Amino acid sequence: MRALYSYGVAFLILILAGAWLSTGTLVMGGNGPGKGERPIISVIEGEEHGPIATQLADAGVLASHDTEEAIDPHLTIAQRNEQTSGANTALQSVRTSTYSAQPMTIEVSLRGRTKAKASVGAVAETAGIVDVVHVTKGQKVAIGDLLCTLDQGTRAAAVAQANAGLAQANAGLVKAQSDYDTNAELRAKGLAAPNTEQQFDVALSSAKANVTSAQAALDNAQAELDRTEIKAKVAGVVQDPLVTAGAMLAQGQPCATIVQLDPILFVGQVPEARIGLARLGLEATIDTITGQSVPGKVTYISSTADSATRSFPVEIEVANANGAIRDGISATAKVVMGNAQAHLLPQSVLTLNDDGVLGVKTVVDGTVKFVPVTIASDTREGVWVLGLQPTADVITIGQEYVVDGQSVDATNVAAQTSNTTAS
Repeated sequence: MRALYSYGVAFLILILAGAWLSTGTLVMGGNGPGKGERPIISVIEGEEHGPIATQLADAGVLASHDTEEAIDPHLTIAQRNEQTSGANTALQSVRTSTYSAQPMTIEVSLRGRTKAKASVGAVAETAGIVDVVHVTKGQKVAIGDLLCTLDQGTRAAAVAQANAGLAQANAGLVKAQSDYDTNAELRAKGLAAPNTEQQFDVALSSAKANVTSAQAALDNAQAELDRTEIKAKVAGVVQDPLVTAGAMLAQGQPCATIVQLDPILFVGQVPEARIGLARLGLEATIDTITGQSVPGKVTYISSTADSATRSFPVEIEVANANGAIRDGISATAKVVMGNAQAHLLPQSVLTLNDDGVLGVKTVVDGTVKFVPVTIASDTREGVWVLGLQPTADVITIGQEYVVDGQSVDATNVAAQTSNTTAS
């Protein structure tokens, strides 16, 4: 009897639990439509309106749950908060200023060093022993200045002999010319046979050839003598190597080295981003580490980039008449590449987007628009940038709190001040 009672009570509890489950609700997370409430029978069946739920609803025993579908239950909490707050909160306030494009001089700063235009060795054109060295290291020389004199040896005697040979040849030419003229007169009077003309003509031609040969021998002897004096072919400063008196110089061996410092060169590298603006003849200003500032012009632009730096070597020629600028001094050059329309902005308005691209945030028709820019020059007055429209409303305050495409309440400070002044 007691067992029957227990089974009866359990069956009654089961009936009551089933009735509650069929009509009750289950709260899942407290989010979503109806604060996350769902009929328990739908949880059991795995769908909102299953066959059992339909039969219970037709029988009038299934509880009804009205939910709002205004918010997608699949959205995250942050997305739902943003959706609900966007409809109920005011637009983000920002301040803007209008900036217009201005002509800007494009200057490119280059780092490099000075370099002598040439280093020329004054070589011996003939072999000999150095008799006299006429210059010292560091001495400035001009074109044609005597640097070294070699021992003349028998070269002077060879010149004297060549002069004697030339005099003898000239005497023979005079005699041959006289004989030819005499024969011509005799033939004209009929006192000499006509066939004698050829004989005297050959003799005259031979005498002329002897004179030419003797003159060439004299020129060669004189040139060999002149080669004993080694002279400067370029103007500059004498540097090592410099021979000493008594040394034996072979043909082609340098007597002295002359460094040409006027004009002097500045050697630097143009970055590949600016090589399109570079051209010969551009004006430049060279500032050396020793405090000298001189003008110059671009005279050479390499057609091949340096494999390590991806920059292009250039040379700027600088006048250096007094030799004040030395070879190998560190220097910087400012090259004027031309003019361009750019905007002068305060550095504080520059920002980065999510991809790390540098730009500024502008306002177009009440909407934020991110515009990438390129810095052309950084000055004390501000940053010159390229890439903006001729006139742009740039966000100056509040750009950190807005994103691209967001609607904002923009206040143009300059325009507001202008309207207040007019009123």
